[in-house]
Amino acid sequence: MEAYTGFAQVYDEFMDNIPYEEWSRYLIGLLKENGVTSGLVCDLGCGTGKVTRELKKAGYDMIGLDCSEEMLSIAREDLSQEGILYLKQDMREMELFGTIAAAVSICDSMNYLLEKEDLVKVFSLVNNYLDENGLFIFDLNTEYKFRTILADNTFAENREDAAFVWDNYYYEEEQINEYDLNLYIQETPDLYRKYSEIHYQKAYSLDTIKECLLQAGMVFVDAYDAFTKEPPGTDSERIYVIAREGHQAGKYYENK
Repeated sequence: MEAYTGFAQVYDEFMDNIPYEEWSRYLIGLLKENGVTSGLVCDLGCGTGKVTRELKKAGYDMIGLDCSEEMLSIAREDLSQEGILYLKQDMREMELFGTIAAAVSICDSMNYLLEKEDLVKVFSLVNNYLDENGLFIFDLNTEYKFRTILADNTFAENREDAAFVWDNYYYEEEQINEYDLNLYIQETPDLYRKYSEIHYQKAYSLDTIKECLLQAGMVFVDAYDAFTKEPPGTDSERIYVIAREGHQAGKYYENK
């Protein structure tokens, strides 16, 4: 899961096309509709903390968790992050100081878990840390997006002080998407430094997600085509999944 090292420096610059406030409003709406109107919330894969800060503005007490120190360093530089606890942790080895009302994870962090066993591990940890009937909301890029939209394409963008070239490959049999990213970041007027990163994401069907939640002791609540209240369709590019802490199911799982 090691990624977002060189990219961290320019992540927010190149992600300025993502409407984080709009995405956060949708997420906050789902939290409130499902009974989490306040309390401690953990943002898994929080990155530079944009969504974490929006949730704090909405009145939640926030923990931001990410495995990239570079991304967290940028998150901590924002003065509006005061009162947010940022933790450098791999979500597969998450250790919190107590229970939480909810966990959230958006911007496809779950896709970075390349094995079903890792999904179950993360879901189990979330289940353990959630308050009784606590909520877990996360999103996923879909196989349709990997296979049809990203596919074997190249994407490039040039900014005033940085540029990137992204070569994408989708391996259908393994359901693995590979992002080969070359970044060129200006350090002086005459010098651009090149950074290369490779990112991998896994496509999971909703049935597989439900199976992993069940194995982890969680209760599946609902799934939506992103930013709607419609069920996922065959052409959904991103879906949101809502699950609850399941202490009864968890006991069953522990006895297996």
